[in-house]
Amino acid sequence: MIKKIIFTLSFLMIIFVSAQKKNDTEAVTEAAEKLRLAMISGEKPALESLILPELTYGHSGGHIDDAKEFVEKLVSKKSDFVTIEITNQNIQIVGNTAIVRHHFYATTADAGKAPGDVTLDILLVWAKVKNDWKLLARQAVKSK
Repeated sequence: MIKKIIFTLSFLMIIFVSAQKKNDTEAVTEAAEKLRLAMISGEKPALESLILPELTYGHSGGHIDDAKEFVEKLVSKKSDFVTIEITNQNIQIVGNTAIVRHHFYATTADAGKAPGDVTLDILLVWAKVKNDWKLLARQAVKSK
């Protein structure tokens, strides 16, 4: 009888953990989509609601923005994304951390520059804070 109870509890825990990971994966997918839209809109409250104050945002050219610089560049249109397309997204949940990799294609209209196209591979690190996923780190590399 005890073996049956232990087996049943183990089975229920596996189902619960599996469902939780699925819910977290869906929540991270939604957060990444909100970030994509906020980067296009440049709306400060939307951007700030998705990031942690400790954000480190690495560009493919080597420059690293902190949270304030990341938001300011998008709000001021110094970095102006007209479109952003995300493909080949892969999400891995490890505890309260999510590792997201995807291909990033964007058209830009940065202030003082000619319109351009950007093709990158991105690594995002999201941290679960209470029930929300917040961006902690991002690193871009040029696609080959």
